[in-house]
Amino acid sequence: MNNKIVELLGDEADHLLNYKAKVSADLLHLPGPDFVDRIHGHSDRPTPVLRNLQLLFNTGRLAGTGYLSILPVDQGIEHSAGASFAPNPIYFDPENIVKLAIEGGCNAVASTLGVLGAVARKYAHKIPFIVKINHNELLTYPNKYDQVMFASVEQAFNMGAVAVGATIYFGSENSNRQLMEVAEAFEYAHELGLVTILWCYLRNSAFKTEDADYHVAADLTNQANHLGVTIEADIVKQKQPETNGGFKALKFGKTHEKVYTELTSDHPIDLTRYQVIGCYMGRAGLINSGGASSGAGDLAQAVRTAVINKRAGGMGLISGRKAFQRPMKEGVELLHAIQDVYLDKDITVA
Repeated sequence: MNNKIVELLGDEADHLLNYKAKVSADLLHLPGPDFVDRIHGHSDRPTPVLRNLQLLFNTGRLAGTGYLSILPVDQGIEHSAGASFAPNPIYFDPENIVKLAIEGGCNAVASTLGVLGAVARKYAHKIPFIVKINHNELLTYPNKYDQVMFASVEQAFNMGAVAVGATIYFGSENSNRQLMEVAEAFEYAHELGLVTILWCYLRNSAFKTEDADYHVAADLTNQANHLGVTIEADIVKQKQPETNGGFKALKFGKTHEKVYTELTSDHPIDLTRYQVIGCYMGRAGLINSGGASSGAGDLAQAVRTAVINKRAGGMGLISGRKAFQRPMKEGVELLHAIQDVYLDKDITVA
């Protein structure tokens, strides 16, 4: 096993690397070189979708493994360009975003219509493009939280993208409209041969209490994922769980006691496995987000997230701010460190 990974995990190394999950991996559809044939080959996905999905799996340092490492940079909208790029202003220029993804050995780059469209003719054939078609615009005062369409599926197709990405804020007052918009967009994307990736995020101020932030509860995110695959998201992006029991604490919705006694525990691998379970037992790949940049601890945190995702049965990581809010050389090193987890055959599914 890569000694650097063990070193970065520190005191948690044994806890994370040798844990046996409660729900058997035998029940899961795990990532692998044959994933498209084994899983999507039996679905209703049009042949061009299978081709583009295979292209995602065959690009970058993780090519041929069935795992994904994606660079997402759409923070210029939701988090504001200044807040996102001031730490490293070169990323105001879209070309540097794509260069980071290529030099970082990523399977794909995910960004806005504007960013990818600005350099499409130069790079769309060099690395798979994922166009994020909706965003949360935060210049309205006072701030409101809503995902609105910025781009069309046809624009993504015309620039040579292989996939579209979208967010639904499940639990928000606008979620029904977002659900209908994205479901319609995903249907059209599949007709055109594009892969569909859904950011299955929770957003409701009531989900954050004095005791915990249930936006990252395993039981609530499992249900968000399950709603996402219902509209045929091929890949689900989700924040890695940090807690559980959202349904019980908030006293809403429906759950079952066996979720907490037999399907999960307080171990992060069990919590993340329950997210995979929500994705039709892994038929749709679960990629966890890398989270905000916190400085010196980013490398260790990114590797920890990757180890948990892989051992839980997930498909990879989509890490942005931790990579682009530092010098490009360091960003490349961080992306490579994440990928090394998925390349390490000694780090197995729990």
